[in-house]
Amino acid sequence: MKFGVVVFPGSNCDHDAYTAVSKNLGQDAEFMWHKDTVIPLDVDCVILPGGFSYGDYLRCGAIARFSPIMKEVINFANKGGLVMGICNGFQILTESGLLPGALLRNQTLTFKCKDVFLTTVNNKLRYTSSIPDNKIIRIPIAHGEGNYFAEPDVIKELEDNGQIVFKYCDSLGNITDDSNPNGSINNIAGIVNKHGNVLGMMPHPERYSDEILGCNDGIDVFKSLVNSKK
Repeated sequence: MKFGVVVFPGSNCDHDAYTAVSKNLGQDAEFMWHKDTVIPLDVDCVILPGGFSYGDYLRCGAIARFSPIMKEVINFANKGGLVMGICNGFQILTESGLLPGALLRNQTLTFKCKDVFLTTVNNKLRYTSSIPDNKIIRIPIAHGEGNYFAEPDVIKELEDNGQIVFKYCDSLGNITDDSNPNGSINNIAGIVNKHGNVLGMMPHPERYSDEILGCNDGIDVFKSLVNSKK
């Protein structure tokens, strides 16, 4: 499987994502510059990495949404291509209309950088099929605007369609207010589009994809993609 990792001015997790899929999983990967106007034909999955694209001026992801590469990413996704947005990448996906809702300022109005626990709500997706049933995964977050918001009818649709992928929980899997680090509605940490090919998540699986870090729970997200192609 081949991954294309987009690099925006201000990206700071592009190399982390590249290393997770190339070194840790042994897959092909290449960087794609934000001014590129073509996605290589052999790319199976595009990753929009975390960071502070364009310095997070205006709203997070609002400027990156207009980068030349995003026109191609939108076309790629609309044709069924896999697109994964992590943290700032999630924000870019909502700004570009590939995912519903918006990411608002954290409820505490402070930047959060810590490990959180996630429960997998839908493990039948290409992004989650290799995550063991009932496994609570530990993943880092690092964001100031990770508070997922959408109108009640959108939230209901996400819930009814199985589009909610991950929810914040405690170490035992309990979904509680205390385990919600940013105020996201229904503890939402990650969602997919209706077709299941576009994923947005605020936590950083690429940062916990190597055993040398003391935790590699994040590798299962990328492994799911690779295994789903076999």
